[in-house]
Amino acid sequence: MAEILDVTESDFESNVIQAEQPVIVDFWATWCAPCRQLAPTLKELAEDYGDKIKVAKVDADSAPALAAKYNVRALPTLLFIKGGEVAGQLVGNQPKAALAQKIDELLS
Repeated sequence: MAEILDVTESDFESNVIQAEQPVIVDFWATWCAPCRQLAPTLKELAEDYGDKIKVAKVDADSAPALAAKYNVRALPTLLFIKGGEVAGQLVGNQPKAALAQKIDELLS
């Protein structure tokens, strides 16, 4: 079963920036309906890709400095991070196929 990490400002560096595999970072909030709609899709992708990727969730309300650093202006915002660098970004609830395509690009 794939694990989705809850990441905070204090462990973002170790869990995301220093990760060996690409990381999808979901900036979300408890009050955000599209964020809740996206959650099952991210869980499916985490299971589909297994150890090839990491999926991390950042509560934007609890980590405002991270949200500001990565210019998160709307929720959900997905960052695709590879080698410690942002390799892509998608805003809003996305279909699974669009997310899978972005992940495949990261892995190639």
